[in-house]
Amino acid sequence: MLKGKNIYKRYGSVEVLKGVDMEIGKGEVVSIVGPSGSGKSTLLHILGTLDKADMGSVSMNGTEINSLSPKKMAAFRNRHIGFVFQFHHLLPEFTALENVCIPGWLAGRKKKEVEEKAKELLQILNIGHRMENKPNAMSGGEQQRVAVARALINTPDIVFADEPTGNLDSANAKELHQLFFDLKQKFSQTFLIVTHNEELAGLSDRVLHMKDGKIVE
Repeated sequence: MLKGKNIYKRYGSVEVLKGVDMEIGKGEVVSIVGPSGSGKSTLLHILGTLDKADMGSVSMNGTEINSLSPKKMAAFRNRHIGFVFQFHHLLPEFTALENVCIPGWLAGRKKKEVEEKAKELLQILNIGHRMENKPNAMSGGEQQRVAVARALINTPDIVFADEPTGNLDSANAKELHQLFFDLKQKFSQTFLIVTHNEELAGLSDRVLHMKDGKIVE
């Protein structure tokens, strides 16, 4: 489903990625682990179209993402990719429901259809009772669940999660990782997760280890 081939990336004089190859199948939960500075997040951002490789290619379901124009790439990202970050980046002036709906509205979908889907997701994620709350009235774990619902609103092919539990206590971290596997079972949802937490990464279908800009055995 997702393929990255021979990906290189340099920032100034620092070579961050040194020829990375990887492939993820539909419905897989794959984690990337490794020390800080190994290139995990850079790889995730390139695969997720948030950054561009200096060399190499990225394709999803046969579409060569590198060849898309900026406008087409933005539309592709909105339709096919979801993101969950360490800091949930919810908009403070909007309710949980509105935060989840925003990517659907940006995609031009009907307002009522998007709201119904958002309500369904919030119920599935056990925060339906927080629907009308703004972020400052929710716990960190609840806010991250809203961020997960937002990532899922357009039924993406893959969700990229960059240290999604890094800002949570251990109990909420375990709950969030379990949630990813529940979503895999329920929707055959594909996840690529960057994490420092090897215990939680070990629950994944596959674990990729990165070191010095490469995937190592």
